[in-house]
Amino acid sequence: MPDQEQKTSISRTRAPRKPKKSQIPYALVITVLVIGFGFYLSGFSLKLPIYLAFGLLFGYTLQRSRFCFTAAFRDPFITGSTTVTRAVLVAISLASVGFFAIKLNSVLNGSETNLSMAGVNPIGIPLILGAILFGIGMVIAGGCASGTLMRVGEGFTMQIVSLFFFVIGSLWGAHDMGTIWSTLNESAPKIFLPNILGWFGAIVVQLLIIVLLYIAAIKWQQKKMGSE
Repeated sequence: MPDQEQKTSISRTRAPRKPKKSQIPYALVITVLVIGFGFYLSGFSLKLPIYLAFGLLFGYTLQRSRFCFTAAFRDPFITGSTTVTRAVLVAISLASVGFFAIKLNSVLNGSETNLSMAGVNPIGIPLILGAILFGIGMVIAGGCASGTLMRVGEGFTMQIVSLFFFVIGSLWGAHDMGTIWSTLNESAPKIFLPNILGWFGAIVVQLLIIVLLYIAAIKWQQKKMGSE
């Protein structure tokens, strides 16, 4: 009973929590400013307000869903949860189907006579080393590019610092990466599944891999957390 009495006395002496201020007035002001900025941008190009609206909707979706590539790769090992991991797999599958449809339509219409390798990066030392360093960095920073931008909007100080160095690193890479990339990737292989399996074979194999990873993610969460 003494412990219960001590807890009761502490709860009585604790200062009452201040009521949170309503953020609705700020939201209304920001909404008006954004709409006005959209009209201002339309004077330069009608595409700019569309880009602005898309960016805002994309940011809102990220914030509400807590969608983050860092969480997708980090959470299964730290918490055992694969909810975000499965969301990323679904997003990749949808993007794959969309990319398949767009590229196949270009080939059938004759706008592309062959399956170009221009956008396929070689699997070389820069890619492997960059992936490892970026993976370590985004876990330490607590966010990937999209997650960092979303949390900057929420006011997280750590993500503001991360974004600053993200920009510095990107500028440095853009300045020097061309020479490093071409030097270290002279003999690195390029793999493009449509060139090997054809478009239909490639999309089937990719979706099959995603389905297997999705099932593995469910099994992993069941093992670690006992739930889906």
